[in-house]
Amino acid sequence: MAGIYIHVPFCKKICSYCDFYHVMAQSDNKQYINALNHEARLRRNYLGAQSVSTIYIGGGTPSVLQADEIKSILDNIVENFKIDKNPEVTIEVNPDDISDEFLEGLKKTMVNRISVGIQSWRDQDLSLMNRRHTASAAAMALEKIFNAAYENVTIDLMYGIPGMKTADWASNLDISFSYGIKHLSAYHLTIEEGTMLNRMKQKGMLTEIDEDESTAQFQLLIEKAEAAGFIQYEISNFSLPGFLSIHNSNYWKQVSYLGLGPSAHSFNGYSRQWNIRDVNKYIKAIESDSLLFDKEELDRKTRFNEYIMTSLRTMWGINLDYVEDVFDKEGYDYIRNLSGKFIDYGLMRQEKQTLVLTNQGKMISDNIISELMLPVGN
Repeated sequence: MAGIYIHVPFCKKICSYCDFYHVMAQSDNKQYINALNHEARLRRNYLGAQSVSTIYIGGGTPSVLQADEIKSILDNIVENFKIDKNPEVTIEVNPDDISDEFLEGLKKTMVNRISVGIQSWRDQDLSLMNRRHTASAAAMALEKIFNAAYENVTIDLMYGIPGMKTADWASNLDISFSYGIKHLSAYHLTIEEGTMLNRMKQKGMLTEIDEDESTAQFQLLIEKAEAAGFIQYEISNFSLPGFLSIHNSNYWKQVSYLGLGPSAHSFNGYSRQWNIRDVNKYIKAIESDSLLFDKEELDRKTRFNEYIMTSLRTMWGINLDYVEDVFDKEGYDYIRNLSGKFIDYGLMRQEKQTLVLTNQGKMISDNIISELMLPVGN
């Protein structure tokens, strides 16, 4: 069981909060698609004998591609990898790109899960984030997707947006659940270096929301999702039973994956590598049968820390038996000793041989995870 991530870096408009690798969309994608397909052929042995259970097309904005271009990419994956019988195949889309024609073409591909980047139902938030769609366009897109008989639909929302009050966030959640979505990813807006929002912040044009408001919005997210029947299976991810993102869950469970495209990451359990963050250099290298990437061999301490960081964010938590098997008694004792105080404070609980965060602990998950990780450099 393994996954494949396909990066499409093109965007028609740059979101003000985005620090992912992206370039402006171009009129002809043929050269890029040829490079993607050739990279897949060059790296067809990366996953070894493992079959592929999930494929995820992310970006950027993959929906700037035509449906037949998406089909070409996926058909090439099938030709070069062993694919499970019923793989989960996700594509990220921007509401503005959704048309009946696009969806009709998409139905001819393997895609069976659609992730819609809505972010907010308030036009003032969308304007601040420099999104190219409006709330009404998002509503129309969702209706078209459901009318096209796609059942496995997830949306992205953001909270902690400057100027957004808790009541506004409550309205965003209510509207989202009213559409009958099966999955929700909700992320706190962070203002990263090099983004438009950061430049606005430096000029005094916006103020980040305070910590109390941020905490209230996260708590409301958990409460409303639970009331709608959703499971919080990861800090930022919620789903109805049977609709968890298998692809993302596998990331958190340390399952191997191959990343295709510029800046895409790959992981095989013992090393991590990432492609060059430049689409033109990427294409040139692939056309000459070369692969340009950096690679990090993961030592025991790094693998331990990555396991703690990813597993504790999920409902599956830290498996103490796994820790003892993989990291010996030293790792087991380390976690048992440090976790005690968090259990005493009501931030964590132990369920048989598993450690999971309580709702209170989820509020400060980053701090808890940081304390449980092994010090770097020792």
